[in-house]
Amino acid sequence: MSTSERLIESTRELLWERGYVGTSPKAILERAGAGQGSMYHHFKGKPDLALAAIRRTAEEMRATAEGVLGGPGTPYERIAAYLRRERDVLRGCPVGRLTMDPDVMADAALRAPVDETLDWLRARIAGIVEEGKAQGGFAASLESEEVAAAVVATVQGGYVLARASGSPAAFDAGVRGLLSLLSAHNTRTE
Repeated sequence: MSTSERLIESTRELLWERGYVGTSPKAILERAGAGQGSMYHHFKGKPDLALAAIRRTAEEMRATAEGVLGGPGTPYERIAAYLRRERDVLRGCPVGRLTMDPDVMADAALRAPVDETLDWLRARIAGIVEEGKAQGGFAASLESEEVAAAVVATVQGGYVLARASGSPAAFDAGVRGLLSLLSAHNTRTE
């Protein structure tokens, strides 16, 4: 792995663990095993490196979600697969956690990949709901954007509840609850 890649990966990890303010250039360099001038050779400074790290995290989240949402199955099955996919629930969502970082949210450039990723996810899920409605798998009365917002809120809120309780059970309960509500609008039996 190149020095710039090690710097990006180290920054991604530190942002997830410590947040923007807690991620010092010194900590990044130590984690990356890089020399003192390396960060400034490859990046303009901490904000530039943080932006590269946040973009990478956002891209990874979109690719992981698309891998499930674009997979086989009915629209309901694909949404269920997304909700049930394996996650490190107690660690939380690396993109969702950035929304809780006031320094990231206060900086339009750092916030943009977070907003874009969550917007993409809601739009992708809404499209799947629309697909299900068109195929007759979901009731026509479902509001696609609202269902998509509920799916994203269940995942993000599930992370918070799981971390607060120290157990993934709260996340799993939220997923089961949402799926039972969604299955009531699923016009096909599984």
